[in-house]
Amino acid sequence: MKYEVYDELRTTDDYSIFEFESIGLNGNIPKRIEFTPTMVSGVYNLAFGDIDENDEIDDYNISNNGDRNKILATIAFAVDIYLNKYPDRWVYFRGSTQERTRLYRMAIAINLEELELKFQLFAEQKDDMVPFQKNIEVMGIIVKKK
Repeated sequence: MKYEVYDELRTTDDYSIFEFESIGLNGNIPKRIEFTPTMVSGVYNLAFGDIDENDEIDDYNISNNGDRNKILATIAFAVDIYLNKYPDRWVYFRGSTQERTRLYRMAIAINLEELELKFQLFAEQKDDMVPFQKNIEVMGIIVKKK
């Protein structure tokens, strides 16, 4: 994506967890991106959010730290790193709310040409996966390295 990223990422050896600090209007906020296996072989779920006081991901909190685009670019950067290590895997994600899923869809749509150079992108619609296109409703998104 054409945005600055948080490049001081802390990762586990297997790249299943990425952590970084959001730096902005409300101070430094710890964030985590986590990849976990789903019940579908070869498909991994991407979870993202603030790290709460129990060292868990809070994917409902709204930080309003003024760095949304940098955070979204950092997530895309982490997905790229993860899929470079595991090129046969798919990564599935959706927002914790419809509004967040819409935000992810819009961010992908704005950067679609660039993202399609690296990734195969599909949109979940009801019980079907279709090639990702701008201006379509999505329930989730799944990507794989080209």
